[in-house]
Amino acid sequence: MLALVLWGCAIVILIIRQALQFLRPLNFPPGPQWLPVLGNLLDLKGLVRKLGSQHAAFEALCEKYGTTTLGLRLGGDLLVVTTGYEAAIEALTSDAFLGRPDNFFMRLRCMGTRKGITSVEGPLWTEQRGFAVRHFRQLGYGKAHMENLILEELTDLLSELEPAAEQGWAVCVGPLLPRSVLNVLWALTAGTRFPHADPQLQRVLDLLAQRAKAFDMAGGILSTLPWLRYLAPERSGYNLIARFNTSLKELLEETIAAHHTSYNPGRTRDLIDAYLHETKAHQKEGIESTFTDDQLVMVCLDLFVAGALTTSSTLNFALMAMLLHADVQERCFEEIQNNVGEGRLPALLDREKLPYIEAVLMEVMRFHHIAPIIGPRRALWDTKLDGFDIPKGTVLLIDTHSIHYDEKHWTDPSVFRPERFLDDTGKIKPDERLLNFSLGKRRCFGDVLARNCLFLFLAGLLQRFRLVVPPGEAPPSTEPVPGLTQSPQPYRVLLLPRTACPGS
Repeated sequence: MLALVLWGCAIVILIIRQALQFLRPLNFPPGPQWLPVLGNLLDLKGLVRKLGSQHAAFEALCEKYGTTTLGLRLGGDLLVVTTGYEAAIEALTSDAFLGRPDNFFMRLRCMGTRKGITSVEGPLWTEQRGFAVRHFRQLGYGKAHMENLILEELTDLLSELEPAAEQGWAVCVGPLLPRSVLNVLWALTAGTRFPHADPQLQRVLDLLAQRAKAFDMAGGILSTLPWLRYLAPERSGYNLIARFNTSLKELLEETIAAHHTSYNPGRTRDLIDAYLHETKAHQKEGIESTFTDDQLVMVCLDLFVAGALTTSSTLNFALMAMLLHADVQERCFEEIQNNVGEGRLPALLDREKLPYIEAVLMEVMRFHHIAPIIGPRRALWDTKLDGFDIPKGTVLLIDTHSIHYDEKHWTDPSVFRPERFLDDTGKIKPDERLLNFSLGKRRCFGDVLARNCLFLFLAGLLQRFRLVVPPGEAPPSTEPVPGLTQSPQPYRVLLLPRTACPGS
């Protein structure tokens, strides 16, 4: 009898829980009604298939419900999406939204833990992020050492492309860029460079690219219905993440072990050395510490993931824009010729003399979105956003595509026009609505490295080559490959030599 009562109570509690999930919290942002268990998953997936991307689906729902702040539910999580600048700034600068979701997908991304920098919050995040920012600066962040690393990779890339230019072969430049950009970051982190033909590196990069296509910023279906990993481990993306984690963990643990073997307390070659100094100092003092080898693996993973595709995809979009806008490419080349010449590669000190190159890169980041949605954030306590009540634990996504394509601000957002970032005297005119690197306390701390890589690589490539569409081939498509981050569809380019080799 008692067992029947307990079973009855359990069933009643389950029914109540499902009924409560069906209800929209008071003063929650407007949006479609949701179903128990699934929430708005089916409607959202249908819209994404119809419109081609998650940000387009969110923007369509905002238009339908007459709001710039959208309220949804995905599985057991309340989800809020902002599509307006004012609400985005309010969210990005609020301590209430400094949290990260603590769900199955986020822990899977962190190899079953909650460590690293990107996916954590609170004191652990503050301490680990502070360490990374401090030591990147000490190891050459924004200084000559970093510039030399970038120029070394640029020189290798130019040498790799030179035979194709001399022979008149059309090439796909896109696949070559992640290795070059990643080597700069890896040299600062681990003190070494990967050979461009390294099969282990290529496997990790291939898995990372597949991961970017398979998921979205909300984690995809695996985040909403994690039990699908048992029924469809391949189709749900679970096996893909597992393969990526295994490959990258092997690489990182091997690198950290080599640093332990060659460790010298009086030498700091890279960020891993600096981290080991911190770890050993805490051990010597006998204090409880967040600095461990497991945490170091996740810090390196965060840096690897953040740097491998975002900067290289932006550069890939920039080269594609040069193919599609020959007049812009010629103006860039003229600026380089007039201010740098042919005898050396462009340098960071040339930046003020090359404002049009800078404006082109800013327009590329506005026009072609690597991450049209940033986040996810999580409300650490009950709070307000855009006048709505946001319960503790709500997941927040910020649609920057809607901000970068706001006709009221940009006038002609669908036109690629770098001049919008130049003033009447031809100098750079920053715009606070360009939010590619986010804002507030969680602003991307790799923005300086990314901007320097983009500037030197683009200027160096345009100094050496004229980029044209191969004869008989269609121009590249401007429709990106959607996913966690976006990238250009594969395209080929004919490289025509511009000058003699700088420095020859």
